[in-house]
Amino acid sequence: MSPSPRDRDSAGRAQNQRPRDRYGRPLPYGSPGVPRVPDDAVFTPRDGLREAQRLLDGGYAFHAHEVLEAVWKAAPQDERELWRGLAQVAVGLTHAQRGNTTGAARLLRRGADRVAGHTGSAAAGRHGVDAAGVAAYAREVALRIEADPGSRVDPAGLRLTGSGGVA
Repeated sequence: MSPSPRDRDSAGRAQNQRPRDRYGRPLPYGSPGVPRVPDDAVFTPRDGLREAQRLLDGGYAFHAHEVLEAVWKAAPQDERELWRGLAQVAVGLTHAQRGNTTGAARLLRRGADRVAGHTGSAAAGRHGVDAAGVAAYAREVALRIEADPGSRVDPAGLRLTGSGGVA
């Protein structure tokens, strides 16, 4: 049996039309899934941070990643690496939730490095992103899951704004 073709738009770009579970894993067509972030969603940084935090608080790291990715795609050039790093931290948490320790640790560290590069930056300050706290949280989770691959990861522990990074 051949795999089903990917959903594509009129320009041939992949679309994310398949339903997904709470961890972002694709489900069969017609399955009830978690409501998705539309491919063409646009968020202001403030709204994106608010929505991503709401999703993280509910345990939906994959969906928070989609929101942060939407902000990243629309961000001015000088902010893109900050948003890219935030999205990578969220998708790293997604991999941790799925039990992919190696991929999770790699993405968490990659995202932490990008976000940490914005500690004290105008972009982080303008949007209230706790770059140092987010980076510290991501690195701590990477270390914890490597030491104990079966440990549970709760995305609600990540605080994108404010201070401390950890709730």
